[in-house]
Amino acid sequence: MQAEAAGRTGLPESAEVVVVGGGIMGAAIAHHLAEAGVTNVVVLERGRVASGSSGKPIGGLRAQFSDPVNIALGARSLEAYARLGEATGADIAMERVGYLFLLRDPGHIPSFERNVAVQNELGVPSRMVSAAEAERLCPYVRGEGVLGAAFSPDDGHARPAEAAWGFLNTAARRGVRLFEDTAVVDITTTATGDIRQVVTDRGAVRTDTVIVAAGAWSKAVGAMAGAELPVEPLRRQIAITRPLSPRPPRVPFTIDFATSMYFHNHDDGLMLGMSDPDQEYGFHTDYSDEWLAGFEDAARACAPGLVGLPIERGWAGLYEMTPDCNALIGESRSVGRLLYATGFSGHGFLQAPAVGEVVRALYLGQEPFVDVAAMSADRFDDSPLRREFNVV
Repeated sequence: MQAEAAGRTGLPESAEVVVVGGGIMGAAIAHHLAEAGVTNVVVLERGRVASGSSGKPIGGLRAQFSDPVNIALGARSLEAYARLGEATGADIAMERVGYLFLLRDPGHIPSFERNVAVQNELGVPSRMVSAAEAERLCPYVRGEGVLGAAFSPDDGHARPAEAAWGFLNTAARRGVRLFEDTAVVDITTTATGDIRQVVTDRGAVRTDTVIVAAGAWSKAVGAMAGAELPVEPLRRQIAITRPLSPRPPRVPFTIDFATSMYFHNHDDGLMLGMSDPDQEYGFHTDYSDEWLAGFEDAARACAPGLVGLPIERGWAGLYEMTPDCNALIGESRSVGRLLYATGFSGHGFLQAPAVGEVVRALYLGQEPFVDVAAMSADRFDDSPLRREFNVV
């Protein structure tokens, strides 16, 4: 599928399904629909493929979560990404170096012990490790404040943009059509709440099914059809060091859980990241290096070798946050045949293949491999929040 060709092609008059969003989630959904024989699918992307949150140079892959649904989605996706190259021909540069959560707060250890027990029950080979073993797993780790860690060797990282194109290319070979630089401006419905058409800045497509996979922009897309999708954009920033000499050792995706400071290999250097607790919601994607001071404060406590590394460039993107840091996956109760997969709160890439399977099942009226009823967008109306603990 060539982006330039897709951009020049006129929109079809109708489609069986319209997927709004050409990031990793929309791409995975389109792939799984086409694989099941649903080929009259149109994917609409307001910019370029994987230009939103999926544009991150490296995306983490893990099944280390506290919620069983998130564990299942992460584990299933790890298996899918391991096969993606053979299935699609895409080189996603997947490296299963493991995820290492450093624990410096005594109160976090019992929670991680419980989470690891649940993960093990679901087949994830995670384990609690000592501070000494954490240092062996990641030579950058130092500091008397590290009390222990949680580690899973099956986790790792890969390239989201390459994965998105892999999914879309295989979908295109089965008939799926992609339209970039095509912004959705309205979704019209009938008097009974059924979808009639998707209106874009390049024309309209008649359809009775829309799947919202627009990431941080999903709230506005849902509202066009009269559905509430509680997703808020939140800026996250990363930095990439210059090539380092000697070349850094191969390390796990390492996270200081107390602060969310993290790092991992990137070419001949390292990628550095950390959430800013003071960051306000909004579509801010300008990069600034102010957060690096907090990163270095955290590094001094557990990985002092990261302090003062030369920075080559930085990047800012958007998390798509929900009130409980769990995704929205399901079908609208108020709008006929409006499905959604959004609000992944930083976990979209690592869950995308499995969520694509789930959405395909929901569309076809089949039972998904995992029950996602708890991920309904309507859960905030009548249920207490069930927060995901392992959020970075």
